[in-house]
Amino acid sequence: MRALITADDLATALARDEVRVLDVQWSLTGTPGAELYAAGHLPDAPFLDLDTALSGPPGPGGRHPLPDPQVLEDALRACGVCSGDEVVVYDQRTSLSAARAWWVLRWAGHAAVRVLDGGLAAWQRAGGPVTREVPSPPRGEISVRPGSLPVLDAAGAADMARHGVLLDVRAGDRYRGEHEPLDPVGGHVPGSLNLPMAEMLAADGTFLPPERIRERAAAAGVHRDTAVGTSCGSGVTAAQMALALDTVRIAAVPYVGSWSEWVADPARPVATGADPG
Repeated sequence: MRALITADDLATALARDEVRVLDVQWSLTGTPGAELYAAGHLPDAPFLDLDTALSGPPGPGGRHPLPDPQVLEDALRACGVCSGDEVVVYDQRTSLSAARAWWVLRWAGHAAVRVLDGGLAAWQRAGGPVTREVPSPPRGEISVRPGSLPVLDAAGAADMARHGVLLDVRAGDRYRGEHEPLDPVGGHVPGSLNLPMAEMLAADGTFLPPERIRERAAAAGVHRDTAVGTSCGSGVTAAQMALALDTVRIAAVPYVGSWSEWVADPARPVATGADPG
């Protein structure tokens, strides 16, 4: 199954009652996702919260660790998700939180999930309707199977940086340690390479065409046969890069704890500057 769906194709699938749509609008430091949802969303799309359903509580495992499977299952059932559903997830525009949902649902054993490319903004540009009405879907019966996808921990990330390619997808100034607005220490995992996620997106928030994503991945030494992991600040943008690479059939393994977990242990080494270290 292709990971992305266009607004026009989603409209067709909805008209045929072929998909279940989930709203996962979210902002790290801005308007809370629930407020974004309340301001407007696709008709019949319930809200799935990234912070409480798609992540566990912040702690030594990072700011957005893996969710508790039972909490995730309950949230998906409350959204009406059943085991046989084809799910489409979307956010405001760039698929940042939608990619986290795409990855977490697949990690939990639900492979039939796609992302609306360009999110709510693309839907509205295509003339799709938006509502403030909150749906009440019948409770679903999905059963999650955690561990259905591999994931990197800190040791695995260090090993990937040594023996494969660990992509740090944060902005260059955070990678170099020049600016760190969220975590107590700046820098990057030694050996990781910087490929900012912003370079994989078009100006309208959609993903670049596959040929351009393939070119940018290749420039970082990443090809279809490369062992590759993705890292960011807390594991959300790492999933977004995994989605970008999936569009060109490159399988990437996110480091879910990412930098916020790495620096939680002061014994872990830190590299700074443009050199991988």
